[in-house]
Amino acid sequence: MLMLDNLMKLLTQGIVLAALALSGVAVPQAAQTADAGPPIKTASVGDGIELHYVELGQGTPVIFVHGSLSDFSYWKDQVEAFSRHYRAITYSRRYDFPNTNPVRPGYSAVSDAGDLAALIKTLRLGKVYVVGHSYGALTALFLARDHSELLRALVLAEAPAVSLLAHLPGGQAEVGKATLADIQKRMVAPMRAAFANGDRQAGIRAFMAYVFDDPQAWDKMPASSRSQTLRDAHEWDVMMTRGDLFPTLEPRSIRKISVPALLLSGEKSYPFLNLIDQEVARLLPHGHRLIVRGAGHQMWYQQPELCREAAETFMRQNGGATVTAARPR
Repeated sequence: MLMLDNLMKLLTQGIVLAALALSGVAVPQAAQTADAGPPIKTASVGDGIELHYVELGQGTPVIFVHGSLSDFSYWKDQVEAFSRHYRAITYSRRYDFPNTNPVRPGYSAVSDAGDLAALIKTLRLGKVYVVGHSYGALTALFLARDHSELLRALVLAEAPAVSLLAHLPGGQAEVGKATLADIQKRMVAPMRAAFANGDRQAGIRAFMAYVFDDPQAWDKMPASSRSQTLRDAHEWDVMMTRGDLFPTLEPRSIRKISVPALLLSGEKSYPFLNLIDQEVARLLPHGHRLIVRGAGHQMWYQQPELCREAAETFMRQNGGATVTAARPR
């Protein structure tokens, strides 16, 4: 298996960084080892589910939630940076490497939000900041809907809350409905059919063809990147056959979220994600939106310092950063 730094060099040179986007799809990375970072820990969160995580630093907890086709190592650099002032924690969602959890029906971002709530309680973290990227940001929105008592504030990078496209206001209403129908017809339906047949590769090909508007996008990826991506697709094995890729999030639920939220939107990201972020920002009572210039959906890789500075400033404004030294490694 490629070490993290080498894999990152490979991926930033190819198609993957731009293509793996819609569902929180992140650049696949190798899991950390004893030589590459802090020790990997485990926490049992109920119903036979065990989550792997790493942590650095001390003080107010910040939990990082990765997107699809990814794992906790997506946030490696940010955990190290945030640990200077916070207890920074990154974990792998239920069916992502290196977790080996039993299959449960009804899996979706709602399930992930329940797991995250249980993780916060199991680790006795009290109120936390949550930083989520794409499907991880959707997970964070459901956490805020169902467990706002666990949150200090949210930092959300382009949550694919596609159900909101059916409820866009005014002149965007028809565009939103047409976009939602197109996503369901040309992306979700073929993905579901492929995974139902046990064909991961066809499912990911359908996803990438839609996102990149290129039927050959999957085939243009380096073989090593395709292999890594296929390994990290187990969550879709479960979600596309026994769950829901895009569970419904009602506008009225977002209006009731009382915690402060910072929305990070890539200037060059996909138009439908821009529509969704506009609506989430409009609905959140205490939401603030920042356009990350020069970045697309992978803003945390493309503009890491800008994203971190914006997040830390926002968290300081909402009661964070009381610790100045990280825990010795």
